[in-house]
Amino acid sequence: MNDTRPQHTGLEGRIAELIAPGLESIGYELVRVAIMGKQTPTVQIMADRADQTPLSLDDCERISHLVSAVLDVDDPISSAWTLEVSSAGIDRPLTRVKDWNRYAGHLARIDLDVPTASGRKRLTGTVLGADEAQARVKLDSGETVDLPHAHIRRAKLVLTEELIKATETPPAAN
Repeated sequence: MNDTRPQHTGLEGRIAELIAPGLESIGYELVRVAIMGKQTPTVQIMADRADQTPLSLDDCERISHLVSAVLDVDDPISSAWTLEVSSAGIDRPLTRVKDWNRYAGHLARIDLDVPTASGRKRLTGTVLGADEAQARVKLDSGETVDLPHAHIRRAKLVLTEELIKATETPPAAN
């Protein structure tokens, strides 16, 4: 697993591989690719600025133009599709090793494809960090669990006062 790229499979993985290098070349990082719907699917792209400043509407527009151009040339989706570009937001998905490490100490909700040793597929706990192989979470019970990245279907930060305070941008100096 790449520290700065999300882990995707299938069509989402193919799209991620196609667009990530271009995004990185213009100062952005891919956070997530999601494809929703069947008839006219929506390709949802979540991105961050590489410099960690907030993503603006102009940034979303630049990303949209790049992604549209790449997908129009490679044409990985056989039908008509819609593109949606956004920031990852405060209660962002945890898709990269760097996200797990950056948001250590914050609460996350995790859905697994493979249950833990105790049989659970849904967990809520405090993020402790991650390495290339797994993420580590401390559950409310005090138990610490290591979750292989390949077993994580979805992980997302929980919106809390602490998270809001940690992500507030200081006012610009005049």
